[in-house]
Amino acid sequence: MPSIKDVTREKWILGTFPEWGTWLNEEIEETVVEKGKVAMWWLGNMGVWIKTSGGTNLCVDLWVSTGKKTQANKLMKEKHQHQRAVGCVALQPNLRTTPCVIDPFAIKEIDAILATHSHSDHIDINVASAICQNNKEAKFIGPKTCTDIWRSWGVPEDRLVTVRPGDEIIIKDTKIKMFDSFDRTMLLTVDKDVVLKDNLPPKMEDMAVNYLFETDGGNIYHAGDSHHSNWFVKHGNENKIDVAIVGYGENPRGMTDKLTSSDVLRIAEELRTKVVIPIHHDIWSNFMADPKEITLLWNYKKHRMKYEFKPYIWQPGGKFVYPDNKDDLEYMYRRGFEDAFTIDPDLPFKAFL
Repeated sequence: MPSIKDVTREKWILGTFPEWGTWLNEEIEETVVEKGKVAMWWLGNMGVWIKTSGGTNLCVDLWVSTGKKTQANKLMKEKHQHQRAVGCVALQPNLRTTPCVIDPFAIKEIDAILATHSHSDHIDINVASAICQNNKEAKFIGPKTCTDIWRSWGVPEDRLVTVRPGDEIIIKDTKIKMFDSFDRTMLLTVDKDVVLKDNLPPKMEDMAVNYLFETDGGNIYHAGDSHHSNWFVKHGNENKIDVAIVGYGENPRGMTDKLTSSDVLRIAEELRTKVVIPIHHDIWSNFMADPKEITLLWNYKKHRMKYEFKPYIWQPGGKFVYPDNKDDLEYMYRRGFEDAFTIDPDLPFKAFL
């Protein structure tokens, strides 16, 4: 029998974190995707795992770290990106609100780790270390600022793939297209120590990209932290998009960093997507938002919209299969006991059931 004398803080942390253990790792590994379908899992924040019928495993923006952990330093550090974007020295209550649903050190089958941009909640040294230790083939794909960071962490040069809008990569049965990002916060949060050429910030195409994953089961568009832009129309006109994954959140006063509910619906129309999935709203306490606001607005406006699509409310750790779930509106965690009462309950007082 265990004793309280055997329990230490370190044992508690190692026994509890990550909160889901390897449950989701095992589910992803065991999932066999049927021909003509594509499976996805939400890993929290903008993290998404994509698995195809050909066994391609791609992971975008996986982040397993944390925000504030103490009130000892309530203020933002001098170089914090939000301080540079908003222009104030203020309390920054950026507390992580979603558990880590995947163990990066238990990832075995992975073809590529991708990052949309280099903000610290989209690229993670823990993930890079885990993948480099446990997988000798997976590539690290991202814009220049991301590959620069991976390189500085020690990721081998032959595993780095720097991409810009207009590039295309084929990994097994999946074509990945890179598009312009509209993450204006990236331009507002350039470190003041960065040398600016001709007093201009680095080019956006070196800092952030959006991705389109073309699979036999459907095409998945990942918009990273893009704000709204009319240029989404160009992406929708020139490409078939089935599922669009976008960053949604409740913007704090004085800061436009996430899409609003109306932005989400507008982008869905512009991309001509069949399904739009808002994420990122789950992770930060100071950006927490209710995605049902999107559903409410969609129900109000859907009969007046030119292109038909549906919003989908996901949950971290949840699985979405296209086209199986394209007409669903909301994810529900599996509750178990689907076969209840197929055997006789083993209870002495079952008459009281």
